[in-house]
Amino acid sequence: MPKVALHTLGCKLNFSETSTIGSHFLNHGYQIVDFKDTADVYIFNTCSVTENAERECRQLVRRALRQNPEAFIAVTGCYAQLRPNEISDINGVDAVLGSNEKFKIFTLLQNFQKKSLACIYVSPLQQLNEFGAAHSTDADNRTRAFFKIQDGCDYKCSFCTIPMARGKSRSMYPDELLFDFMKLVNRGYKEIILTGVNVGDYGKAFSTNLYQLLLKMIQVPGDFRIRISSIEPNLLSNEIINLTAGSEKMCKHFHIPLQSGSDNILKLMQRRYKTNDYAELINKLKRKIPDIGIGVDMIVGFPGETDEYFKQSYNFLNNLPVSYLHVFTYSERPDTKAINMPDMIELEERKKRNNLLRILSDKKKNNFYSEMIGKELEVLFEGPDENNIVKGFSSNYVRVEHTFDSELVNNFSNIAVTCVEENICLGELKGIKKSIELIAS
Repeated sequence: MPKVALHTLGCKLNFSETSTIGSHFLNHGYQIVDFKDTADVYIFNTCSVTENAERECRQLVRRALRQNPEAFIAVTGCYAQLRPNEISDINGVDAVLGSNEKFKIFTLLQNFQKKSLACIYVSPLQQLNEFGAAHSTDADNRTRAFFKIQDGCDYKCSFCTIPMARGKSRSMYPDELLFDFMKLVNRGYKEIILTGVNVGDYGKAFSTNLYQLLLKMIQVPGDFRIRISSIEPNLLSNEIINLTAGSEKMCKHFHIPLQSGSDNILKLMQRRYKTNDYAELINKLKRKIPDIGIGVDMIVGFPGETDEYFKQSYNFLNNLPVSYLHVFTYSERPDTKAINMPDMIELEERKKRNNLLRILSDKKKNNFYSEMIGKELEVLFEGPDENNIVKGFSSNYVRVEHTFDSELVNNFSNIAVTCVEENICLGELKGIKKSIELIAS
């Protein structure tokens, strides 16, 4: 049986797409193996948000070829869409597949024999209008499924290549979406994470929106909860907030990109809100759902970010009741408006600012987790690790560990938190909510 190894770089959306590519290989008689194992075919689903992601892709290709010099190497994803010729020049790459082509591997490639020259299958930007359905599959052996409902982006942030790599915003047809969602529930996934480039933009081509979709999803029978992977602050409506507060099937957690705590930098970034708007949203969430988990994306070292503007960002975040930060160091991206902006920040200064915000994130997370002591959380545990420990997340995205018990796996368990150790909550088991498994349609 031929073997394939798949590796994902980047976001949860990429992860769901890699899973679907993996299911195509399973359906064609392949065995999926870990990337560190020797395989006949290696598939890399890439990211282009930062230069590091592109550099890592090139390093991984070389590593795969060291494991098996005769392996077939295919590269897809955003990096492949934006700079296919650059990838085709990497020694050992056999095929480059763009955003439209990533789910057509077995149609486009007649065989997986090594080639002297890489084949490039990449559609131009104006043709990136297809929606490739994707979600986690049984190949992942997970309790949580990443479910792609939206792709592309109509926003024009000055630092971002995503609209060029994925095209305009488009969504999965509502009826098809609900059918696939029910299949995931029936297959036993207890947490379904809605992913996309701009999830909050869902449905405008169908005269619907994310709130109306969520209303239908929570009516689906079954023991599950829904988590939104990320949502822009200007798209997190009062209706979605109230639905989240009132429904047990909605995770009490939002990941809301901010990018900068300075209005001057937000303007340069061409973001669609000001810091006052963002602060009002966060405080509203905490009033409605006191124990809500809130994650924040931040970019440091953007052109023009003076010491004073960075200090504004730091202080703004320090005073916000958020739970953790995802911190990105600004990386110059070809063909973006930001690359031609004046007042570039030295790389060492960018790294310093990144480190400061990561320390702040650890402080925020520890404070948030400490607030959970004495409270009872409903946790979805995954399989055991090598130390006979099960790990899982609560609805409000708190990481929890417990001694392994087979009944905990893929069941919602009530844990009374007693302490926090190394940014992980520990506690006493108070009950397990078992559910009757449905049969997949």
